Amino acid sequence: QVQLVESGGGLVEPGGSLRLSCRASGIIFSIYNMGWYRQAPGKDREWVATISSGSRTKYADSMKGRFTISRDNRKNTVYLQMNSLKPEDTAVYYCNANLPHTDNHAWGQGTQVTVSS
Repeated sequence: QVQLVESGGGLVEPGGSLRLSCRASGIIFSIYNMGWYRQAPGKDREWVATISSGSRTKYADSMKGRFTISRDNRKNTVYLQMNSLKPEDTAVYYCNANLPHTDNHAWGQGTQVTVSS
């Protein structure tokens, strides 16, 4: 049974930083592409960043230069370092695991990030 557990969300002031973590179990973590998505109130879920099984990274344009996705296969964990946070980054952030070349996706329960003064 696949389980993804996010942590690290919270309240931060504009310009601040947070690091989200997502620990996976029930999968061979190293072969999965891992990603982060977010959903703000009243909006659709949007893609934030992806790191492939080979550690290639991709980012949504609005996150480039501010967010960094990384993974530690020894710990079955993917991270999202978020810097220079803006109020519009406020959302629930979700971890995603995708088996490459398939429609096999798993989701975490989400972690709330609130950027406010």
